[in-house]
Amino acid sequence: MDQLEKCSANYVPLSPITFLKRAASAYPDRTSIVYGRTHFSWMQTYERCCRLASSIRSLHISKNYVVSVLAPNVPAMYEMHFAVPMAGAVLNPINTRLDASTIAIHLRHSEAKLFFVDWEFIKVASDAINILVASGGPTSVSPLVVVIDDIDNPTGARLGELEYEDLIRRGDPDAEPHHITDEWDPITLNYTSGTTSAPKGVVYSHRGAYLNTLALLLQWGVGSEPVYLWSLPMFHCNGWTFTWGLAAQGGVNVCIRKTSAADIYSAIIAHGVTHMCCVPAVFDMLIEGSRMHVGPLLSQVHVLTGGAPPPASLLEHVENMGFKVSHAYGMTEATGAALICEWQAHWDLLPADERARLKARQGVSMLSLADVDVKKLNSTDSVPRDGNTMGEIVLRGSNIMKGYFKNPEATAKAFEGGWFSTGDAGVIHPDGYIEIKDRLKDVIISGGENISSVEVETVLHQHPAVSQAAVVAMPHPKWGESPCAFIVLKGDRMENIVKEEDIIAYCQKNMPRFMAPKKVVFKDELPMTNKKTVIKSELRKIAKGFTAVLEEKSNDVREHLPEWLSTMSKL
Repeated sequence: MDQLEKCSANYVPLSPITFLKRAASAYPDRTSIVYGRTHFSWMQTYERCCRLASSIRSLHISKNYVVSVLAPNVPAMYEMHFAVPMAGAVLNPINTRLDASTIAIHLRHSEAKLFFVDWEFIKVASDAINILVASGGPTSVSPLVVVIDDIDNPTGARLGELEYEDLIRRGDPDAEPHHITDEWDPITLNYTSGTTSAPKGVVYSHRGAYLNTLALLLQWGVGSEPVYLWSLPMFHCNGWTFTWGLAAQGGVNVCIRKTSAADIYSAIIAHGVTHMCCVPAVFDMLIEGSRMHVGPLLSQVHVLTGGAPPPASLLEHVENMGFKVSHAYGMTEATGAALICEWQAHWDLLPADERARLKARQGVSMLSLADVDVKKLNSTDSVPRDGNTMGEIVLRGSNIMKGYFKNPEATAKAFEGGWFSTGDAGVIHPDGYIEIKDRLKDVIISGGENISSVEVETVLHQHPAVSQAAVVAMPHPKWGESPCAFIVLKGDRMENIVKEEDIIAYCQKNMPRFMAPKKVVFKDELPMTNKKTVIKSELRKIAKGFTAVLEEKSNDVREHLPEWLSTMSKL
């Protein structure tokens, strides 16, 4: 057995860019991309990517150089997920919602040599470059800029002399793509949100991206020829790797420039969309937009959601509209999805609310993970599978990042003990399914009890007057901390009807009394990150200025526990 060695016939490094050449060969005339009046076949997409890779190399871009791109979900953004690594470079997709100063930080840290900019973002990109150059130092060199003009209606806008379609026309379609010799080579560089600290650059390997792509396709059950709507930004974990996955299955990429309810419903009807991904915040958009959408969906649309844990009631509502929701959990460091709530057939016999509750759990590991566990805090021991004991979710496997770019200390800390520490608090249910309870930093510790802000938010979302809810800790004179709820109500005049005491009474009726918020703050909107998750650090600053008022009487058994224990100790 030891004499059977690797050779070019039996060993080829794994890379998702190989899916494109296969798509061009297997489905040359099948539609690959739809965007407005623009339609490409898989053979055309392959040729365009080969041309672009050739032009990128002609601009003196060498192996492992970083190529940044600031663009919405347009054909160019999709093509660069293949063309840039085909040139041997590393793709760095930048969040289009960032301001100029943050973009400058990304460009400086990544030392990007080439910067593709969609015409709509020329102003913010120009400001970012000016900030970068003004900062001084050896890493403040401006990258070469290429403008991506509108492919349907060219604007003529430029930032320099280079333009995307011109690079494709100039490129050699027969040029040999960069030969990948090591599947551990980097393929993309994605920066974390960095809401409370400087963003960190997460590096993916060709191997990790390949395995995660196939695992997600298999576990979500994506068959041949899917029609996929790009409602999830491609800059977010490379579109959860579906940028490469659509080529693997010969699907159609339906690109839309803006993620709005009108554009989503129009695309679903016009193109027969079968699959889409989104964060839970988009569900509110779909629900609101359904009021303008006439009639039920002609066919079921499969939706994969992840990000902030969605309330079960929200999942039930969306499914009643004709969307079949699958729930996943992941993060930038895990190449997107790490867990998925694999559906069990016998659950179909359960009542709708129970099905939604089960679907709200984050589930079991992706096939590309070797292992997942929930460890007791500050311990290497696993929590019991009781669905109640909280610990930290930890992961290890091939879809975990290579590490943080130019940050060995943060990389070592993240991988300490042979696991990747997620920073998320969760439980394991008796059936082995994991459920996130909170970010560890968001757990409220009240009198020694751990209160999950997510659990309190779930109850709040069930109140008919509540549109959005976020719960954080505030000081309590007796218990140390207690929950404080920030609420956005439905309707402009709802605050005249629903009062703070109504919300508190509702919570006390539907959860243990000690978990119920001691204060409710009504707001017009909640502070959000660019990925539409609540910035709880800002709410915690506000809540620190509040102090819970001690109640003279309480029916909460836990609030009498210290007195009872003191009495029992004297017996």
